[in-house]
Amino acid sequence: MSTESSCSASEGDELQELPPSAKLVAKTLEYEGKLTQSQLSESTLLPIRTVRSALRTLEENDIVIARLSTMDARQQVYSLNIESN
Repeated sequence: MSTESSCSASEGDELQELPPSAKLVAKTLEYEGKLTQSQLSESTLLPIRTVRSALRTLEENDIVIARLSTMDARQQVYSLNIESN
């Protein structure tokens, strides 16, 4: 289990309006911590295109943030934006 803080009440309200795939991706990040697109696809069993769309929606709503991977600069690692409270 990750040390990331769980979703705040306002973040939960924002999630209510989003598609189910975005909710699943957000919850997966909440439970598993920082993940790449491919790791999210494997963990959620969603196609990579669906994960990419969900991440775009979550980023637009300031729910997740992307950073370059320290292991592979070609990839981004996604995590919950705990500063959006």
